[in-house]
Amino acid sequence: MLVDVVDLENQKVGEVDLADRVFAAEVNEALLYEAVRHYQAGLRAGTHKTKVRAEVAGSGKKLWKQKGTGRARMGSIRSPLWRHGGTVHGPVPRSYAYKLPRKMVLGALRSALTAKLRDGELKVVQAFTLADHKTKTVRAALDHLEAKRKVLVVDNGENRNLLLGSRNLQGVTLVPTREVNVYHLLDHDRVLLSQAAAAKLSEALA
Repeated sequence: MLVDVVDLENQKVGEVDLADRVFAAEVNEALLYEAVRHYQAGLRAGTHKTKVRAEVAGSGKKLWKQKGTGRARMGSIRSPLWRHGGTVHGPVPRSYAYKLPRKMVLGALRSALTAKLRDGELKVVQAFTLADHKTKTVRAALDHLEAKRKVLVVDNGENRNLLLGSRNLQGVTLVPTREVNVYHLLDHDRVLLSQAAAAKLSEALA
């Protein structure tokens, strides 16, 4: 499919031919859900912890003799049955990350890119060639591109001016092509791809 290419002034300067399988695919909402869930699971710290009876504070002395008192037998004040005792089957530190099949990851990326292009939230920019690394220069370019809220910028290589100029802008996320993921695509209102990045994604995901 042919997609318009604009410059930093938001003027059309050409077209780029992108793979239909990537930018005009069927949008699979179930795949998008799984991809977002997978990404968020990997972000979880998993540092929760409760203490078992061996770890809580308290004496190990037997409170009363085993037999003859008429009371229930009791061996430790740290028993889970008692207040301030240990916790049974409580959470322990663990990783929530899990592996998602590669075909599902690629399918979800195709669905996300297609949905963004279909909804008019994706633009292909000829190149992010900036005069300097000032924040106001990047902000002006984004304003011309009608990207004023949460913006995901995807570019190939190391663009020092873009990196330094965008890092202090709230709501602007810059990622290289190899790190594009479904969570970022869906979490931003606008997606700006450099022409080189769009071609690379089209080739890699086709």
